[in-house]
Amino acid sequence: MKYARLTKEQLEELHVEFINFLATQSITADEWSDIKANKPDVAEEEIDIFSDLVWEKVLDNAQYLEHFSKDQIHLFELKDNEMLLIAIKINNEEIDVTTQAGYDWLRDNLLNDEVVFYNASKAYSDDKNLDKFTLIQKGASITKGQLFNYFAKLVED
Repeated sequence: MKYARLTKEQLEELHVEFINFLATQSITADEWSDIKANKPDVAEEEIDIFSDLVWEKVLDNAQYLEHFSKDQIHLFELKDNEMLLIAIKINNEEIDVTTQAGYDWLRDNLLNDEVVFYNASKAYSDDKNLDKFTLIQKGASITKGQLFNYFAKLVED
């Protein structure tokens, strides 16, 4: 597997797509029942292949990622050839931006000396989707980019 197996809940949500995937493999519903019962290793392999296909499509379409930790926010724009990063670091141990109060403090204190902005860009490795997936595995979430675009305007000025 290149990425990670979809959870049972994710597979249930993608039930129709999985049936279509099996159909492209010329596997009927009866054959799938037989495979699950008598060849569980083959069934697992089919689920892994389907999971990778789903992840590949999701990662191809991802344009922004966000990662929050106690004192930092990392905002990524996923361009064709590189990732752009805006990082916000809070140099105040009492502030935790993963809480509503900490996030509110940040919003109200963007110009405070305890708030530091960084920006950078990084070229992808040979496998840009794996680069994106690695960030997701480390806790980043796919977003629509509102925060990235908001802070990009602030950093520009």
